Amino acid sequence: MELTTLLQAIAPADRRAEELAQRRWDSIAKPLGSLGRLEAAVVRIAGMRGTPQVSIRRRALVIMCADNGVVAEGVTQTGQEVTAAVTENFTRGATSVCAMARVAGCDLYPVDIGVAADLGDCPGLIRHKVARGTRNLLWEPAMTRPQAEDALCFGAQLAQELAGQGYELLATGEMGIGNTTTSSAMAAVLLDRPVEEVTGRGAGLSTPGLRRKVEVIRAAIARHRPDPNDPLDVLAKVGGLDIAGLTGVFLGAAAARLPVLVDGFISAVAALAAVRLCPAAADYLLASHISQEPAAAMLLEALGLSPFICADMRLGEGSGAVAAMPLLEMALAVYREMCTFQETEIEAYQPLK
Repeated sequence: MELTTLLQAIAPADRRAEELAQRRWDSIAKPLGSLGRLEAAVVRIAGMRGTPQVSIRRRALVIMCADNGVVAEGVTQTGQEVTAAVTENFTRGATSVCAMARVAGCDLYPVDIGVAADLGDCPGLIRHKVARGTRNLLWEPAMTRPQAEDALCFGAQLAQELAGQGYELLATGEMGIGNTTTSSAMAAVLLDRPVEEVTGRGAGLSTPGLRRKVEVIRAAIARHRPDPNDPLDVLAKVGGLDIAGLTGVFLGAAAARLPVLVDGFISAVAALAAVRLCPAAADYLLASHISQEPAAAMLLEALGLSPFICADMRLGEGSGAVAAMPLLEMALAVYREMCTFQETEIEAYQPLK
């Protein structure tokens, strides 16, 4: 799949379907708008799918797994061996998000898009290793532009394959030691904000570690000068293969008219890259939660999204997106099953002026 063809396949959401879904909400025998953002999400999903008959019963989480060469600069608490271990655990159902997904009725699709180690027998692991991790972005571009495009297009292809299999809702997750560094670097460029404003402690850096992280990102941006008007250039120079893959998932889902739950900080960076490549892709995004990373709120504001959950989560793996799934399903239960004002012969609520 070529990037140009992918972008041309993305159309805006169906506003007529949104209007019909809003009429359904307004007819239900309850106070108008009383489920807040959950109602708005159902309306938006109707527009994405092109019908007010909304369903998200089949749902999947795509987890992009990749390593980052910048860990050599002491910007993380742990080493790259953790990426491989957790990636393998996804296939065994032995991570936090696996437990959450079992409750939420969500299928998992872990992807080795750039893990440095060779992974052994991992049933269910999707393998598309673009490289054995990225290069150290402090000294050289993280990857080549063709590598970034390869990861992006694979993510898009996977999203479209899942749509073809009948999935009705996708969610994004990631695993990669060092990826809050790459995400902060991309956020600084795409948002045009100072590095120190968009950089947090990740999985738990000390104060000296945080200072080092900021120094490394600032130096990398100064050295490589990524073009904020060219998201693929930003991905290649200071991003990661996991972020590139997720960018593709957002674009592929949009081309397939499939809603996608954005997880936390890292997924939001990928979502912003996708929207900068194709503004219409914004119509297919739903924000699950707001993470504790400093740039999380800035990214959601740039995307025009409001999260369902504010619970100080920072686990990663797609956990916030999976946590939002039962909330959406409960909202849909009301949307589909509640009686209307007309059926109950109760006088309908009127919008407040």
